[in-house]
Amino acid sequence: MRIRPLAEDDERNWRRLFSEYGAFYETEFTDEVLDRVWAIVIDPAGVVNAFVAELDGAIVGFAHYRSHPDTFSGDFDWFLDDLYTSPEARGQGVATALIERLKQKAQATAPNGSLRWITAADNATAQRVYDKVATKTSWVTYEMRL
Repeated sequence: MRIRPLAEDDERNWRRLFSEYGAFYETEFTDEVLDRVWAIVIDPAGVVNAFVAELDGAIVGFAHYRSHPDTFSGDFDWFLDDLYTSPEARGQGVATALIERLKQKAQATAPNGSLRWITAADNATAQRVYDKVATKTSWVTYEMRL
């Protein structure tokens, strides 16, 4: 398995995987939304970056992430926005490898920070992976649609 930064020539495979990710969360992305998200994650100077996972030369997963200042540590925290593994690659350590690669990047740049993410309360499959690599917190998430 190879974990590497997202590249320009990954667009077709990324669009397929991101569309699958949306379908998992019962969301159908329009081409316009896919175009906007692609522009965000591929911009090397952008706020959100991405890693992809390759198995036997095929892209089978991605992680979108960002960093921001943390007012509790005075360092930077990292947030994993989206994590997805294609169904055919699940159970092969793809999600764990993507999280580990992001952890390494975060530790190298912000050793006093933290890496956080959220998942759906009913996503038991993902939570089995997350419970092995991180600590579930007691924080409650709120959302206000604009």
